[in-house]
Amino acid sequence: MFSNKLFTFFRNNFLIFSILLILQSCGAFKLKRADVKDVPINDADKRERNIREGRGISIGGGKSRSGSFDFATSNEMWRAAMEVLDFVPLTTADYGGGIIITDWYSDNLDSEESIKIMVNFLSNEIRADGLKVKIYKKICNDKQKCNTQLMSSELDNEIKLAVLRKAAQIKNEDGKRKGEESDYKVTPTGE
Repeated sequence: MFSNKLFTFFRNNFLIFSILLILQSCGAFKLKRADVKDVPINDADKRERNIREGRGISIGGGKSRSGSFDFATSNEMWRAAMEVLDFVPLTTADYGGGIIITDWYSDNLDSEESIKIMVNFLSNEIRADGLKVKIYKKICNDKQKCNTQLMSSELDNEIKLAVLRKAAQIKNEDGKRKGEESDYKVTPTGE
């Protein structure tokens, strides 16, 4: 009777036992033995070891850079883009996603043309290839029938250059406040 129940148990859980056996034999499922001399006993030593090994507090679940946080106020590129685009209302400003999208904007209320600016941040560094600017143009007729298209002009490069210059200026000002030597300069280049 007991052997019948044991056989049924193993038959029902054969897949689980097989996987565990394979993992154990491959070395993927090894338990590391803790040595008393390597594991600190008091809390202060545990905190010091965790900081030394880079196991700080992490917010954001599973990011490889635990203990390091980037905030919009500390990112010069983000701050510069917000200052450069302050004349137009924003639809989306997502620091986590690295994107700013403006609302449709026109100089003249009676104008049939309006533009929308989209800024993608590809890097936190102040570099020309760390920023992508796209401008969309919308032309509407009297019957409110509109045509939207990606605009190719120098305006996107002018906005990009203005953001890079402003970011360099912010970086230099922040460095001076902290007493650091920073020498960021942006010069126009033919990309």
